[in-house]
Amino acid sequence: MLRTQKLGEADRIITLLTRDHGRIRGVAKGVRRTMSKFGARLEPGSHIDVQLFVGKTFDTITQVEAIMNYGESLTDDYQRWTVAAAIMEASERFSPNEHEPATREFNLVVGALKVLAENRYTPLLILDAFLLRSLDIAGYAPSMTVCSNCEKPGPHRYFSLVGGGSVCADCRPSACATPAPETLELMDALLQSDWEIASASEAKHRREASGLIAAYLQWHLERGLRSLPMVERV
Repeated sequence: MLRTQKLGEADRIITLLTRDHGRIRGVAKGVRRTMSKFGARLEPGSHIDVQLFVGKTFDTITQVEAIMNYGESLTDDYQRWTVAAAIMEASERFSPNEHEPATREFNLVVGALKVLAENRYTPLLILDAFLLRSLDIAGYAPSMTVCSNCEKPGPHRYFSLVGGGSVCADCRPSACATPAPETLELMDALLQSDWEIASASEAKHRREASGLIAAYLQWHLERGLRSLPMVERV
């Protein structure tokens, strides 16, 4: 479950990312009442099994079974909760069309929330890995090991948001960043799920990678994530 919005005096609109039907929205009747039959199962970060009645404007949620409430285990940790919020907002942005299948994105969200709730890796690394892999699923993954234009083997000194990532000296456009080679190695490790390399990275390279990923994400989504500035960068 990604997001909730108030509707009327007692209802909520629930935004869900589903395994087979992509992003959908449904109305949970009376969920804001104390005696609601849904209880706390319809909260952001919950992995649920849900049944809906198809309606003209919104579907109506008729039954909810909890699989795992990842949000509940994250709310006491500000950094991990804000990382979860950024993951959920990003997944909604990466599934712009309702009812369009998004199985890979669904599996990515569930996996990210699971490792975040288990505190398996550093939260900021989990977030950056999620964003890079979501970009990859959408077809926008930045190049880190070869020039994105001529495919000349790297590492290359320059990184271009417009140019699709790493670019060689011959292909670089006018405005480029010049990240450390270790930063690009970290980003590639996060994209490839190489947690041994990622976990051994230095703080300065993690900060530089996070900045590049956020800027690259904003470029391709055409606006940034509202929750990203709230993430605690420690």
